[in-house]
Amino acid sequence: MNDKPQILIIGAGAIGSFYGAILKRAGCPVSVVVRSEYDAVNANGFQFESPLGDISWQPDHVYRDTDAADTKPDFLILSTKIVAGTDRVAQVRPWMGENTKLVLIQNGLDIERELADAFPNNPIISCLAFVAVSRVAPGQIKHNAYGRLVMGNFPEGIDASSEQLADLFRAGGIEIKLADQVVRERWLKCVWNTPFNPLSVLANGADTLTMLDTEGGEQLVRNLMLEVMAVAEADGHPLPPQLPDSNIEGTRKMPAYKNSMALDYVNGRAIELDAILGNVVAIAHRHQVPVPHLETVLVTLRMREK
Repeated sequence: MNDKPQILIIGAGAIGSFYGAILKRAGCPVSVVVRSEYDAVNANGFQFESPLGDISWQPDHVYRDTDAADTKPDFLILSTKIVAGTDRVAQVRPWMGENTKLVLIQNGLDIERELADAFPNNPIISCLAFVAVSRVAPGQIKHNAYGRLVMGNFPEGIDASSEQLADLFRAGGIEIKLADQVVRERWLKCVWNTPFNPLSVLANGADTLTMLDTEGGEQLVRNLMLEVMAVAEADGHPLPPQLPDSNIEGTRKMPAYKNSMALDYVNGRAIELDAILGNVVAIAHRHQVPVPHLETVLVTLRMREK
């Protein structure tokens, strides 16, 4: 018998299927809940092109999102995008058991609280993914680079469950950083995500170098970063003052890059506006921190949504 924990992934798109592949390589039984790609995944599993080699895999079970839950996994990984109208509590409730650990591999800030309130007796492990991976066809995934996860318990700490999951990911071949202050780690990632993702949509899907090289573009990015950092400090998470410089320098060293929000926008998909930007502005209002640049971007994107 396999003594490895049972894994269930809800939202097995590019991100979910990649980390499912890693856990499968570590010897875990991994099942998925899928929506539109059920037939392709049930027939052929996930087919990968990856620098890690052949990490294609067949889930142990493939469920439709309307199926009755016949399993209560040890770890339930939620890797859906957080867009308007998504009820994440309803998505996971049928699959949550008394001892299920809920793992979020999702973008954004302040995304854990509603799930922590709904499942107060289940540990929540919050993860930030640093990976370049995309879905190219139903069940077909292109992994370009990276895969590192930063993870820890919400709201803070590291327990035996997060350590166990980290060890499994490492056994599957990726780098893991365990962080006892995972909310601070989310703020650190927001310093890049919150400016670049929404601006890319306002600029019709512009890549990173276009945004930086346009006259006034780098200064606008820097102003947005500084506002994010001011909100983080008011929220109890002061960040290193050199962060804007290092983020911009690092971005200039990368090839021109279209971020995930830009790709969602140009392909007509909903964008993760509140998770990445709206929640930052809401926290700014709570702490009475002025964020005029962030507010302008948010309001303009809300106009575009309408």
